Amino acid sequence: MFLLKRICLITLLLAIPHFSFAENWKIDPVHTTVEFKIKHLMISWVKGTFSDVQGAVTFDEAEPEKAAVNVQISTASVDTGNKKRDDHLRSPDFFDAASYPVMSFVSKKVTVANGIPTQINGELTLHGETRTVTLDVEEFSPTITDPWGNTRRGASASTTINRKDFGLTWNKALEAGGVVVGEEVRISLEVELIKG
Repeated sequence: MFLLKRICLITLLLAIPHFSFAENWKIDPVHTTVEFKIKHLMISWVKGTFSDVQGAVTFDEAEPEKAAVNVQISTASVDTGNKKRDDHLRSPDFFDAASYPVMSFVSKKVTVANGIPTQINGELTLHGETRTVTLDVEEFSPTITDPWGNTRRGASASTTINRKDFGLTWNKALEAGGVVVGEEVRISLEVELIKG
């Protein structure tokens, strides 16, 4: 009788559907870097970062392809290490931070390999224009517990955009040919997430 009850209990447990649960994560802006670089005078790369990054990620280990990413970046927080250049980037010639204070990225599709996200397709809105971009995920770390009891994980990703696609068209021609500012912008992200 005991064995029969045990078999029935095991059968019942196996019949119950196993539900997976998506976990909510917040971007830790203190440990997150959004960096870009662009050609200057056609000869060298100038780098910059955005210091004000906010956002959230929803992720389910059992169904990683259903992950959702939503990020907001303050355009006024641009920093290239040169105040005159940064003020120019905030002006209507470029980001026009007064009129377009936030750029955002919202995911639409996540591609997964071996349970790990490898690409995130989404919509980038910048300077009033929205375009589809693809983030190539280069690393997605396992979770760890920090010394203060928080659950964390990290991710690295990159993409390339053409600034003209977003209405950022300012430039000056060089006498010897070429232009002051390149069109291709390479973007890299180092993101740290906190669960909860």
